[in-house]
Amino acid sequence: MVVCAFIASMGTATGLLAAEGQTATEAPSAEQNQPASENKLPDLSMEASKSKSAQESLKKDAICTRCHDESETTPILAIYQTKHGVRGDSRTPNCQTCHGESEKHLKGDPNVKGRAAPDVVFKKGAYALSDDKVRASQCLSCHKGANRTNWDGGQHQNNQIACNDCHKVHAPVDKVRDRKTQTEVCFTCHKDQRADTHKISTHPIDAGKVVCSDCHNPHGSTGPKMLKKATVTETCYTCHAEKRGPFLWEHQPATEDCTNCHTPHGSNITPLLKSRPPFLCQECHDGPHNSQASYGANVAGIQGGNGLIANATNPASPNTNAVGRACMNCHVMVHGSNSPAGAFLHR
Repeated sequence: MVVCAFIASMGTATGLLAAEGQTATEAPSAEQNQPASENKLPDLSMEASKSKSAQESLKKDAICTRCHDESETTPILAIYQTKHGVRGDSRTPNCQTCHGESEKHLKGDPNVKGRAAPDVVFKKGAYALSDDKVRASQCLSCHKGANRTNWDGGQHQNNQIACNDCHKVHAPVDKVRDRKTQTEVCFTCHKDQRADTHKISTHPIDAGKVVCSDCHNPHGSTGPKMLKKATVTETCYTCHAEKRGPFLWEHQPATEDCTNCHTPHGSNITPLLKSRPPFLCQECHDGPHNSQASYGANVAGIQGGNGLIANATNPASPNTNAVGRACMNCHVMVHGSNSPAGAFLHR
């Protein structure tokens, strides 16, 4: 009887628990009782603020584009095809970010005949061009650091060059940032270097395999000639790694500065040499090996008009130190040698 009573009581308790669980499951939650408008949603405040910022930026642009539209001779509205026109990015500038609020340009200035100039003028035309430092500061307010760290005091800044003299912000494609067209922009000022690239021996600049920014940092550098590295040799070694060494027997001028012998933009003497051997070598190494028979006057031999019969004063053939590759007929390892027998750079 006791066992039966216990089993019966257990069955009753199990039934009550099941009933309570079913009630709890079927009962609507407090959140379900709330109206749909009061349901909690993900916090999209950042996205909303970005969207609002983009709309506000477009409204500020509209102040300018109501006059400066597609009828302009220069592609003003093409800026929306560039990174400066991406409205999905909260960092994207508007017209006033670069040109200033220009209140007098918009509302007029009683002290100025006609329409007053914008606060910052980047292109010479109807209005006087703003100072180069003012124009550059507008760009550098966003484009800080990295490759532009050494802009202040750099050669371009000292020569009154501003960012927009090379970069075209409103153009769909900025030529100076495209490897195919970069040299065209640089050569508008650096005309001597343009001429050098058309000589017999050059780097493949015209072919587009080497461009100015491969060696130079136009925004300023701690090295000479605005080079990307601290020295000429370090810059050259980025491509010509086989000349780096270290060598058992070094050739001091080659280790010191590549431009002691080479000119980087182009030469009529291959390979990019400043002068022909043996004369290039004689800038450091005085005289030929056989100093009793100088060859300065008879380098050309018969072709230079010397007689066919050789004698002490009129040799028919040039000195062997001056024919072929001259000094490099023997001293072939001019950049350095690792041969135990290469003290004279013979091997």
